[in-house]
Amino acid sequence: MKIYSTRRRPHRPARIVLDGLGKRYPGASGFAVDRVNLDIAAGEFVCVVGASGCGKSTLLRILAGFETASQGAVSVGEEPVTGPGPDRGVVFQDYGLFPWLTVAENIAYGPKQARMTRDDIRETTDRSLETVGLTRVRDSFPHQLSGGMQQRVAIARVLANRPAVLLMDEPFGALDALTRGDMQTELARIHRDSGVTVVFVTHSVEEAVYLSDRVVVMAGGTAHGTAGHVREVVTIDLPREREVTAPEFNEYKRRIDALIHQGDRAAA
Repeated sequence: MKIYSTRRRPHRPARIVLDGLGKRYPGASGFAVDRVNLDIAAGEFVCVVGASGCGKSTLLRILAGFETASQGAVSVGEEPVTGPGPDRGVVFQDYGLFPWLTVAENIAYGPKQARMTRDDIRETTDRSLETVGLTRVRDSFPHQLSGGMQQRVAIARVLANRPAVLLMDEPFGALDALTRGDMQTELARIHRDSGVTVVFVTHSVEEAVYLSDRVVVMAGGTAHGTAGHVREVVTIDLPREREVTAPEFNEYKRRIDALIHQGDRAAA
């Protein structure tokens, strides 16, 4: 086993607090999301589900600092979110890799921009490659990799910045079912090993139940004539090693699916 130095420690997993959060876009007749209150513990894995247009991605973009809230407040690690920051890593469905850089060079890009020392960059890159199981393809280019492997590189690139929070917007949505299942298992392991706080947006109820400590069910949205809002937060009281065919697992799926459709009916 490699022993890594501790000269540059990761950010500690951070608590996330959304207090009365609302977002209204210029020219819109109403709020895209309104009165969202959430308290996510440091190290917790939370999935956000709901029908299209209910504001899931809007919440994530506000957390990332890519958009500003119109009302309310949002903090990460007790600090207000005023823009993007190294404490928050973001993974999208589009891998966003630099095609002219190798896998290792893509991962090293962030640490280089942060002006880490050469030794720390090498150390961080090696650690991130090992974390996602891609050491053997470190010198490959993105176009030489499968979709699942490219997404692992995208995750490794974010982890190389040692974030306190990992924000993920439908990261596995473009993958085939088998690869998606493998990536879910891999992400669960990464979360367990790193302890990072994760907020994960998905349309898949099964994926949410498989990964989450809690599932935030959103309803409404501009398509339904009401602001997106939190319908209910469901705690998933299951062991971390989860069997998707277990009766308890499927009961959570039915409950969350019913809440999503109940929100649609309420908005209609």
